[in-house]
Amino acid sequence: MSQIDWLSILGWNKEELEDLRFVGYSYIKQGKYDIATTFFEALVILAPESAYDLQTLGALYLQKGNNLMALNYIEKAIKLDPTHLPTLLNRTKALFALGYKRQALAQARALEKCALEQIADQAQALIMAYG
Repeated sequence: MSQIDWLSILGWNKEELEDLRFVGYSYIKQGKYDIATTFFEALVILAPESAYDLQTLGALYLQKGNNLMALNYIEKAIKLDPTHLPTLLNRTKALFALGYKRQALAQARALEKCALEQIADQAQALIMAYG
């Protein structure tokens, strides 16, 4: 089954996608996660190759407590961008929340060695909270 090229059907280009991202991100900044989720759900359909949209949607589901859905989108994002540290950290949070402690601890320990202090500190906090 082939993918539908929604951008061609709609006559849209990257500019319209950026507009949708901007509006979705604006709702995130306002704490309106349900509305933002709708925008990013549309974006992952319109631009399925966008790691950013997948990362953001995963983070939104994580924020809303839907950890299984979060992990689903986070895993898709990691396939496209396996080195994005905030997404790897969100994967760790989702794994802990779902009870996959061994996998989560392994991921957190790897992130704890990260050169970015903010990521390393958050990974260490997760280890202390769940380890």
